[in-house]
Amino acid sequence: MYTVLHAVVPPLARTVWRPTVTGLENVPSTGPVLLASNHLSFADSLVIPIVAPRKVVFLAKSDYFAGGGVRGRLQKAWFEGMGMLPVDRDDPKAAIASLDTALAVLDRGEAFGLYPEGTRSRDGRLYRGRTGVAHLALTAGVPVVPVGLTGTERLQPVGARLPRVVPVTVRFGEPIEVVGRYDGVPLGRARREVTDEVMRAIAALTGQEEAGVYNERPADA
Repeated sequence: MYTVLHAVVPPLARTVWRPTVTGLENVPSTGPVLLASNHLSFADSLVIPIVAPRKVVFLAKSDYFAGGGVRGRLQKAWFEGMGMLPVDRDDPKAAIASLDTALAVLDRGEAFGLYPEGTRSRDGRLYRGRTGVAHLALTAGVPVVPVGLTGTERLQPVGARLPRVVPVTVRFGEPIEVVGRYDGVPLGRARREVTDEVMRAIAALTGQEEAGVYNERPADA
């Protein structure tokens, strides 16, 4: 399904939306890598795989994989075909399970996409990064490619059923290597420093105002 969808969807989407994409050469063509992006819209997890030069795995709400009937089966096939994996965000152990899933993807030599902010920004600011991205990078010994998205918040605003044709820009920054840089550094400090470096790189790509605080997911999201 992935092969079929990616033979059709990315070329069609690029023809319709004509996104501006820079820095594709910064994404390693092979081997495990993390793509860490700012988060403005539900559509972000579709935009990045569409423009990236290789398959990128993202996590998606398990609800999208659990629908019944023809529509539910089609929706499940769509998300699986786009390379997404389900995660139950209401499970107290979801965060740990997400990290385990990400490590399994990296262990297979694939690219894993994530949002250090945790949830999408509703005011356009860039929120403080959570250290899961650094945990993954340091544990797996893989580089982090910062990704800056602009315009996706207008692509499919909250409540919109269909995407709109609006200017979208995707910038891939230079990989951030972690191997050997934090030998002897206390783990907590190393995770914080790596995360802050990733967020500074994302900010440089997007030009967003930095909120300086963590973003919390609304109870009804």
